[in-house]
Amino acid sequence: MPTMPMFPLGSVLFPHTPLPLRIFEPRYLTMVGRLLEEDDPEFGVVLIERGRETGGGDERVGVGTLARLVSVSAGAEDLHVVAVGTKRFTVDRWLDDDPHPRADLTLLPPLVWDEALTPVRTEAEAIVRRVLGRLPDAEWDADTELSDDPLASSWQLAAIAPLGAYDQYTLLRATTLGGLLRQVIDATLDAEMLWMAE
Repeated sequence: MPTMPMFPLGSVLFPHTPLPLRIFEPRYLTMVGRLLEEDDPEFGVVLIERGRETGGGDERVGVGTLARLVSVSAGAEDLHVVAVGTKRFTVDRWLDDDPHPRADLTLLPPLVWDEALTPVRTEAEAIVRRVLGRLPDAEWDADTELSDDPLASSWQLAAIAPLGAYDQYTLLRATTLGGLLRQVIDATLDAEMLWMAE
């Protein structure tokens, strides 16, 4: 795969999941400007393992998700961008950050839906929604709408589950859809137990 512009973040992006961004750093303003010149603008998103989102000097994980640019609107001194996660990748090599982060990537094979997973997906959704409804400061609402497509909604469940970035990164690296859904269930139940113990 060709070299891609990259956006390291303090959170994980999953396939089929929206990503709203407020962009104000000059290097990423440059990146978006270049993306707007492309027919199908995409950039890579990876989780920052250590360090901060602004200013560089961060340590980044090796698996991420491509984000397709959906809309861009200009503020007084920033851009408001909405993208959506598409395919997962591994980072083969980071290149010079000038003028913005870039990397050589290899796409990971997409996970495959099997109708036999329907009960597991249904259970995962019920657990995620129940726990979201109980947590007072959950990022997502328990009634968040999911895709009708079972593969897309499985990734969206991973995204809205009330988990920390490390657990989300574990989910992102799933090698089967059944494994992903079972990890969503286990991690969400663990999060619920931790919350109840506080």
